[in-house]
Amino acid sequence: MKVVMTPMPGGVAPGEADDAVIRDLEATFPDVNFVWCETEEDQLIAIDNADAYCGWPTRKVFLAAKNLKWIHCAGTGIDGIMKIPELVESDIPVTNSRDSHVSPMATHVFALITSLAQRLNEMLPQQLAREWRPETYAWRQIELEGATLGIYGFGNIGRRVAKRASGFDMKVFAVDKDPRPSEHAEEVWGLEKLDDLIAMSDWFVVACPYTNETMKSIDYRRIALMKPTAHIIVISRGGIVDENAMCKAIRYGELAGAGLDAMEPEPPDADSPLWDTPNVIFSPHASALVPDMYLGRREVFKENLRRFIAGDPFIYECDKVEGY
Repeated sequence: MKVVMTPMPGGVAPGEADDAVIRDLEATFPDVNFVWCETEEDQLIAIDNADAYCGWPTRKVFLAAKNLKWIHCAGTGIDGIMKIPELVESDIPVTNSRDSHVSPMATHVFALITSLAQRLNEMLPQQLAREWRPETYAWRQIELEGATLGIYGFGNIGRRVAKRASGFDMKVFAVDKDPRPSEHAEEVWGLEKLDDLIAMSDWFVVACPYTNETMKSIDYRRIALMKPTAHIIVISRGGIVDENAMCKAIRYGELAGAGLDAMEPEPPDADSPLWDTPNVIFSPHASALVPDMYLGRREVFKENLRRFIAGDPFIYECDKVEGY
């Protein structure tokens, strides 16, 4: 069996040898021929008779495969490779490593929320300038207890965000394409209630995948439905929220602020309003980069490779039509 491997982002832990992942896989699966490819050119040569591929193939690489039976993405999002129509239409299964990202991403949502609520984004520059100005924050910090948290996309990440919110005694509501109840949410509705959710939310969290249906779905019209005291938090994917419309609303006092870990494009263009709109903070798509996430990615791949060899059903198989 031949498996084409591309570099797992951050796949080697601090203190590990550069070939630690390679040695781990080769020791665990001695009968598998792992071919490590750094470039697209290397992949085009190796993919010809490969059985499986780990990474995010380009269309050119995918079309060069003649024997491919499985693709594994080491992260969560598969929107990039879903732009390959031949892959979507094929019977080749695609899996991802979704669960290893869930906990740190949910924690990061509240890093963004509490930073904005407590004005930490304003306090840090004052600290660096050696300024002591408590009067700056009088009447300006935001109480989270009793606030309404709306979650757009109630999959694994959204549900974990709801669980975190219960620790802050927030009121949680959510919408999802496939609504299922949760002990941590007062109501979970279908997508037909998205406008209602937006209008009632004090904190609106975007946790849905990027699909044709969600692309730019939080547009100027929907942003205009929000309370002027509300905040938008984007944790899943860029391109779902119209960032220009969002920043314009913040500048005009129609929206209080925003916190993002995902944008479109990444990094933002040099002239993007994200860089200098007041009360917008963002992180460089780095919400999940804890050691457990990297190690979890490895274990998910190893478990699915075991299942592939044995002919057993995969874990975390994606719906290629839906895009997640």
